[in-house]
Formats: sequence, structure tokens, C-alpha cells
Amino acid sequence: MKRVAVVTGASSGMGKEFVSYIDKNFNSIDEIWLIARRRDRLEEIRSEINKSCLIVCEDITDDVFKERFTKMLKQENPNIKLLINSAGYGIYGEVDSEAIEVETGMIDTNCTGLTTVTLACVPYMKRNSRIINLASSAAFLPQPNFSVYAASKAYVLSFSRALNRELKSRDIFVTSVCPGPVATDFFYIAEKGKEKPKWKEMFMTEAKDVVEQAIKDSIDKKELSIYGIWMKMFHVLTKIVPHRIILRIYSIFN
Repeated sequence: MKRVAVVTGASSGMGKEFVSYIDKNFNSIDEIWLIARRRDRLEEIRSEINKSCLIVCEDITDDVFKERFTKMLKQENPNIKLLINSAGYGIYGEVDSEAIEVETGMIDTNCTGLTTVTLACVPYMKRNSRIINLASSAAFLPQPNFSVYAASKAYVLSFSRALNRELKSRDIFVTSVCPGPVATDFFYIAEKGKEKPKWKEMFMTEAKDVVEQAIKDSIDKKELSIYGIWMKMFHVLTKIVPHRIILRIYSIFN
């Protein structure tokens, strides 16, 4: 039975960085499943790595994705050792500045798509397997001008923590990754020419560093992975200071 790593959002950003890390460091993985919408990007990634790859050119928000993916899992019957849910996007700006479909699309991708992939994969995961879900530091409190995105990532964080408790008896561990701003294509899409929030450049990190920390924390069976002292401090702050006060301060710098 093939030992497989499944990576959504594999064509760019954090997902691509996870694929590269797995390829270089996981001898226990026989094959990587690359899930994303852009076949040309996936083919390019497959040509760059050494491990066997299975390209799954799908949009995880498509109505028929669940049926096709479930059928594929039954046919392949893999031993999924590692599932990384990296697919997602965010749009920065006032909530009525974008089309309704764009705003609800964040929920479809960040929440529904992630849940669909996870629930489909869990039956094919055995003892000592791992799930890594990409949340965000935005999950720690509501964020004006990032309202739908922050709410969607709060779902990812809550779902991941609960799922981690449910699956522990099966020796399957779930880690929720909550980085601050990361230098990927994400922010080109999120900002779309809009003025960047003043604080983001100050705390920008590299995808490689976030991924290395996430993998280490996953191996250590931690339910939360936060890279960097500033985001760790921010997490503590949101636990001890009322959100209404933080949001008042936030409005000054945003």
C-alpha cells in the first residue's frame, strides 16, 4: 500500500513549499498527491521534484469534487500518512467592496473545501498519521476589512482543534498552522492593488520558515503552530485582552 502525502493548494505559495519540503525530507512518503486548479503549475512542480506525484487537477469547491475525489480514493486505496490543507484565499477590503460570489467563495474554499477533503481522507489514514490545516493568525480575533477571511480561518482553527481531540484515540494528530503575513502570492491576490495595512510589512515572514516550523510542530503532535515571537505574543494578547480594545488599537494602525 502506497504511503501518500496529500497537499491541496499545491500549485503555489505555502502548498508548493510544503511539497518541496516533503520531497526533500520525508523518506517515508512514496507519493505526493498534488491538488490544485492549475494543471500547468502542477506539471511544472512534478518536473522539479524527485518523488512520484499524482496530479489531481480539481477545484475543491466544485459541486462534483467530493464524488470524484471519493471515487479516486476508493480506487487507489492509499495509506495517507500526511494531509496538508493549504488551499485557500483572502480578499482585503470592506465587505461590500467585492462581489458576493467572491466573499462567499472564501467560505467555500477555506471552510467547505477543507472539510470535504479532510473527511474524505480520514478513513484512509492509519496510526501515526498527521493532518496540517492552514489557518491564520487572523483566526485569533475578528478583523475589519478582512472580516470573511478571518471568520473562515476561525472555523479552520476550531475545527482542527476539535478534530485533533477526536482522532487522538486513533493516533492521528491534527495541527492548525496560524502564521502572520507570509511572503507568497496570497497577498498579491488579497490586496489587488489596494494599500497594504501598515503593520503587515513589519511582520512579514518567509514561507519556508513557516513550513519548517509547521512540520516540526506536527511531528511533535502539537495542535497549534505559530511561527515567530511576534505572532506568539499576538496570540497571547488575544487571550488576555478584550477583543473590543484590541480592535480599537487595530483601527489606528490599519
